[in-house]
Amino acid sequence: MSKNSVASPQSAFRRPTNPVGYIAIVMAIITGVLHLLAATNAVEMSVVLGVLFVLNGLGFIGGVVIYLTRFWRRWLFLVAALYALITILALFPVQGWGVEAFYMEGNLNPLAVITKAAEAVLVVCALYLYALSE
Repeated sequence: MSKNSVASPQSAFRRPTNPVGYIAIVMAIITGVLHLLAATNAVEMSVVLGVLFVLNGLGFIGGVVIYLTRFWRRWLFLVAALYALITILALFPVQGWGVEAFYMEGNLNPLAVITKAAEAVLVVCALYLYALSE
């Protein structure tokens, strides 16, 4: 059992013992839900893009569910960090390679800013929890 979670012997679920685990959960839920919400707009541009947004949102939420179970392993912190980092980088080929990636129709896109900030915090949290775990 990882020292980042506590479980009763018969429980399939366990909660994080480190406060950083809770921060990671909140960040993953924020970005997951926002990607699901943004999928409705993305599907107007491209069905493929809309499906990718849905899958990405479900990936973050699914990661939280797995993190809260006894099936979580230390190496999954690295997977979570890489997943969030790839999602951050995926914005740029779609929206543009500079600061303009965070703008839509000339205005700052709050969904892009919030999701990318949450993903960046999630990367840091996952790497920290990886370093802390045995």
